[in-house]
Amino acid sequence: MTTTQLFNLPYFSSSVERSTVSYQPNRLAGLRRFAIAITFLNILGHTVLGFEQSWAQPLVALATGYSVELLLESVDAGVNGFKPRYLGSIGQFVDFLLSAHITSLAIAMLLYANERLFPIMFAVAVAIVSKAIFRLKVADKTRHFLNPSNFGISVTLLLFPWIGIAPPYQFTENLSGWADWILPVLIVCTGTFLNARFTRKLPLIAGWLGAFILQAILRSAIFHTALIPALLPMTGVAFVLFTFYMVTDPGTTPINPREQIIFGASVAVAYGILMSFHVVFGMFFGLTLVCCFRGLILAVEPLKAKLPLVQASGILSSP
Repeated sequence: MTTTQLFNLPYFSSSVERSTVSYQPNRLAGLRRFAIAITFLNILGHTVLGFEQSWAQPLVALATGYSVELLLESVDAGVNGFKPRYLGSIGQFVDFLLSAHITSLAIAMLLYANERLFPIMFAVAVAIVSKAIFRLKVADKTRHFLNPSNFGISVTLLLFPWIGIAPPYQFTENLSGWADWILPVLIVCTGTFLNARFTRKLPLIAGWLGAFILQAILRSAIFHTALIPALLPMTGVAFVLFTFYMVTDPGTTPINPREQIIFGASVAVAYGILMSFHVVFGMFFGLTLVCCFRGLILAVEPLKAKLPLVQASGILSSP
């Protein structure tokens, strides 16, 4: 890809498109709370819970995420002659980096690359850059359609087979007794509040959970998979985090409640199909596939709207 081609990507938008980009109050408030929550969880995980990753990995992830985000914004502003959004007050600078902060910590928390740092840096860079490359025009604005954290994780898992997902036990490794229940309940309560108050993605969560149970039942009935093990992932903290903090990404999921349910259910269906073919990391790959399929639908919709106009003009009419 040449430099000219890169600058022509939808990320480097025109003045009309860029002028409409702003932080909506609910979105910004949600981002701030998500950032605080994931920061607290990472600190708690490395000091108390028993995270297996080194301290260096989240720090390197943050440095990579911040650098790539600032670089892309600087190039965008330079190409189009705008003031970078990170310039201004300290608050503006922090708010601009919230998305990269969340993405970086999520990847560092969920990927396990032993002591190596490069795979974490690679995953974060892929995640941030994907927002600039994989974009579609929706309602006169360009939006990314791939879940950044999930896409970065998926690509890294495919390219580096020796890398895996962080072991689920790390979230409660050093807890016992009532504490084993308190942490998941706390995550469920805070996640429910954030998704009800700010992202409004509870229908998506309901569709995901309902379809996940259904796919386990169907796999048990059709392929004689043991039902309890098929449902067992739902009892882990990693599943709870995926449910409330990954699959509900506001920027890459539908707004309409009905479409949210379909989206969430589709992720569960994709997971069930991948599991039936013995594909590991089904939740992450399933979400990536559904995001890609949704992007394809969004790309085709404008063409469908233009088709009647083409037919009316007589271009497609028979001689």
